[in-house]
Amino acid sequence: MTVHLEVAEGVGTLRLDRPPMNALDVATQDRLKELAEEATRREDVRAVVIYGGEKVFAAGADIKEMQAMDHTAMVLRARGLQDSFTAVARIPKPVVAAVTGYALGGGCELALCADYRIAGENAKLGQPEILLGLIPGAGGTQRLARLVGPSKAKDLIFTGRQVKADEALALGLADRVVPADEVYTQAHAWAARLAQGPALALRAAKEAVDTGLETDIDTGLAVERNWFAGLFATEDRERGMRSFVEEGPGKAKFL
Repeated sequence: MTVHLEVAEGVGTLRLDRPPMNALDVATQDRLKELAEEATRREDVRAVVIYGGEKVFAAGADIKEMQAMDHTAMVLRARGLQDSFTAVARIPKPVVAAVTGYALGGGCELALCADYRIAGENAKLGQPEILLGLIPGAGGTQRLARLVGPSKAKDLIFTGRQVKADEALALGLADRVVPADEVYTQAHAWAARLAQGPALALRAAKEAVDTGLETDIDTGLAVERNWFAGLFATEDRERGMRSFVEEGPGKAKFL
């Protein structure tokens, strides 16, 4: 299999494993969707890390496979391509991308599906599809613009240039830059800390933020309001408030 789901300490690691560059062919895309949906369902997975290994995150689509596809073939495949990435973006749990080496094209788009991105000092990110006479097709024109703003997104998409980790951090494409050999450790620690948190409240927070980015503010406020009130029916809310009153802030245990 080209993607694996490994679970430890409440953290599910979606591990890309298609050496040497983790090229995202159709089989890998479909497997990614399958395991993202499994991570969504599994109660023992409370947070997720997306990781490509020590040397490379994912260098993009399988160009040889794509070259053999004509217009009709891609019309039939394009939805499946997007759906595989959307399945990752819709995991209702905290998701962090642990980015080492190249995260280009589909690899960059996969990182964009995470809630948080930790990049190694050796990371290079970009959307080079324009250099093939194409545009990003797995969400890059949409998620990148929402993350870094339309002007910065257009610069990266129009030029197809790669950015190193420090520029990715300045652009907002990466949230933290660490030594390459610490990327997975720090990503797992981020996820493990959140895996100890109130699962339903984290789900609510993610849905409220993501929905708000995709709609008008009144609709976003309604989603926030409904989740906020609804969480008052949960045991986690009772536990959290009781701990605050009796022990002080930040000491509640939700598992």
